[in-house]
Amino acid sequence: MTQLHISLLLCFAMLASAAVAAAGTVEERGSMMAVSGVYSVTFNLNILSTLPAGSMITCRARIAPNPGRLDPRNRPPAELPAQAEGRVALNGPTAACTAEIPFAWTVASAQGGVVLSYEIDAVSGSAGAPLLVRSSARQNISAPLPVSGGSANLSLNVGL
Repeated sequence: MTQLHISLLLCFAMLASAAVAAAGTVEERGSMMAVSGVYSVTFNLNILSTLPAGSMITCRARIAPNPGRLDPRNRPPAELPAQAEGRVALNGPTAACTAEIPFAWTVASAQGGVVLSYEIDAVSGSAGAPLLVRSSARQNISAPLPVSGGSANLSLNVGL
């Protein structure tokens, strides 16, 4: 019984000293920096097969700070992704659709850049109600962060 009391007291003492050590530990975070600007994402579309007459192309792009290169212990609070969409009427076997994406974030480092995701939809409205006839999407495309207040032009070739 005495050994049980000593063991319990020893456990409590160890827990108390660990808690005191943890309370004195300061989590270090790198200095944060504000970044802002505009991404202009142009999708150069190659229409692989005939789409119904009058089809519309919608391109949606989304960017977010790239969390992949950050130390998880010093990760800043999550920033909301910035997104935009563009539309273009189909006229022939090629088309260009542009989405302008303004952003403003606070990041730990500009070195991580951003990740881009996109979705491109071809919608036919010839039968009355809009109908999705073709779609293409991709995620996690790395891109550099432009100088704060500046702009970046991204051009992607996509088969649809």
